[in-house]
Amino acid sequence: QVQLVESGGGLVQPGGSLRLSCAASGVIFRDNVVGWYRQTPGSGKERELVARIMRFGSTIYADSVKGRFTISRDNAKNTMYLQMNSLESEDTAVYYCNLLTYTTSGTYQGVYWGQGTQVTVSS
Repeated sequence: QVQLVESGGGLVQPGGSLRLSCAASGVIFRDNVVGWYRQTPGSGKERELVARIMRFGSTIYADSVKGRFTISRDNAKNTMYLQMNSLESEDTAVYYCNLLTYTTSGTYQGVYWGQGTQVTVSS
């Protein structure tokens, strides 16, 4: 059974930094797509992609976080990270880690989500 467990959220002042972690179990991390999404409860907005590492290592970022956030992964630890710098009040949201799994031949298998961790940027 695949499980994703997040940690690292909290309250931070504008301009501050946080690092989110997401540890996976029940799955071999390597060669899968990992990412972070966020959603603001009550905003009426859908969950939005923040950053993603594709199967062969390329990364994509939402325009709103480019230059401030960095996604990374440690395959040996089955863990992904999101380093968030220069945080703004608009970054306040629940952040979810996401894992897309593939077979070794590249066939899509399934999607998994973490439970979410709250990030609040406020003075």
